[in-house]
Amino acid sequence: MADYKAPLRDMRFVLNEVFEVATLWAQLPALAETVDAETVEAILEEAGKVTAKSIAPLSRSGDEEGCHWDNGAVSTPAGFVEAYQTYAEGGWVGVGGDPEFGGMGMPKAVSAQVEEMINSSSLSFGLYPMLTAGACVSINAHASDELKAIYLPNMYAGVWAGSMCLTEPHAGTDLGIIRTRAEPQADGTYKISGTKIFITGGEHDLTENIIHLVLAKLPDAPAGPKGISLFLVPKFMVNDDGSLGERNPVTCGSIEHKMGIQASATCVMNFDEAVGYLVGEPNRGLAAMFTMMNYERLGVGIQGLASGERSYQNAIEYARDRLQGRAATGAQAKDKVADPIIVHADVRRMLLTMKACNEGGRAFSTYVANQLDIAKFSDDPTARERADGLVALLTPVAKAFMTDLGLETTVHGQQVFGGHGYIREWGQEQLVRDVRITQIYEGTNGIQALDLVGRKIVANQGAYYRLLADEIRGFIASAHSDLNEFTQPLAEALDTLDQLTAWVLEQSKNNPNEIGAASVEYLQVFGYTTYAYMWALMARAALGKDADEAFYASKLGTARFYFARLLPRIHSLSASVKAGSESLYLLDEAHF
Repeated sequence: MADYKAPLRDMRFVLNEVFEVATLWAQLPALAETVDAETVEAILEEAGKVTAKSIAPLSRSGDEEGCHWDNGAVSTPAGFVEAYQTYAEGGWVGVGGDPEFGGMGMPKAVSAQVEEMINSSSLSFGLYPMLTAGACVSINAHASDELKAIYLPNMYAGVWAGSMCLTEPHAGTDLGIIRTRAEPQADGTYKISGTKIFITGGEHDLTENIIHLVLAKLPDAPAGPKGISLFLVPKFMVNDDGSLGERNPVTCGSIEHKMGIQASATCVMNFDEAVGYLVGEPNRGLAAMFTMMNYERLGVGIQGLASGERSYQNAIEYARDRLQGRAATGAQAKDKVADPIIVHADVRRMLLTMKACNEGGRAFSTYVANQLDIAKFSDDPTARERADGLVALLTPVAKAFMTDLGLETTVHGQQVFGGHGYIREWGQEQLVRDVRITQIYEGTNGIQALDLVGRKIVANQGAYYRLLADEIRGFIASAHSDLNEFTQPLAEALDTLDQLTAWVLEQSKNNPNEIGAASVEYLQVFGYTTYAYMWALMARAALGKDADEAFYASKLGTARFYFARLLPRIHSLSASVKAGSESLYLLDEAHF
């Protein structure tokens, strides 16, 4: 496996040249006072070093060893404790955290780049700080001032970790039927009882305490999702002086034996009248948890991108070194027995697909992160409302489309390696196994597609969609003529998506099955069109540049490949959507 190198040049290009984030941040008072170009550059450089040197070398050994469970205690693979300490001491867990409680206060557009680096270096390792940062988001947004003061500083510092406890053995996506109970106590606390499964980082040896965010129901709660509350349940109780007290009765019953992410502890957690504290309002737990989950869903999309980036770095190194056959036009490496496989058309197709998906995904995730920053930091109510709408629209796309492409890019990387991609020692098969979970957790991609079409398109008659479509049309209208080769196919793709959106809106009026039947392919068309917008923005930034000519030439060549070979996928996907739901219901259950 190639040594991981953070793609800092491309990250700088996206931040500074494509989106000109310094201009955006200057318009957001809370960021204008705390973020400057030198600080951001230092953060990116140092994060690149830490992830490449301290964490990436543990990826394969962590996969080989996995986590260990012993009578409720979970230990991570060799080297993880030391690497986590290095990561935490650098302040990386709190890179986007509230400065009032010790976080760095960086915008999401910066922390998104750090997330990519940590997940490229080791997806298993990256899950631990990711869950902690996500838990902090919910605590900071919804918990009492007292709870925030007690828990956030140590969580941002990486001294304590966080977990998110939703799923139960009988209740996955349908959280309205959870059985975990919360009994009110005279002192204002609650006794939490129940079992949660698939809990990432529910137990481990990386930190001295773990803070669980747990969904549970109060005794008088209404039925369904409107009766869910959110509770903070620490592994160890915290004394008045901030020291750790007795063990709370929350234990790890076992860890899962999984297809991938072996070094990430996926736990069954048992709560036996554990002491918990209400976060937010009673029966409003889903709203509080979704504050975290929207950030997490973008983070999972970034995991797909990160896996694709690591796969590409491995594959391009192998394609340059591996000698097999001769180019169709004649020998290229005449002094060698064969040409490197990068001369072959199919290898180039796979490498360019990976490159186009990765770089498009990096731009897209940064675009969504910018909207999160506007929604959080802008003092303009209209700008905040618009950004909130775009975040609602694009979050399911970021989660599902980026992870679907993450699997495609890791499989392409494995295919470039041929037989060597199927055996363990090269590391490519691990990337395929690891990334597969990203399409499943934080809401399967089918659920994300249903959310996009049902809640974000049909429910508001395309209002959120028009925010993005109008922005893209504005870009096309204002673009210089030298961008025509990119804006013309972008305009045609947007017309296709407009028509498809109108079709779905119309069909859903008479047949509710059309929403579910259309959702996955619709999301794919949406994703490819949005990536086309990203590639047009990148092409605009690259055109006419003299410095670092090879970088910009590569960017423009990849943009042309995207429009020529990947964007046309929307046509077959659109045809599938318009085929309707009828064929899905031709068989009775017994016919399957």
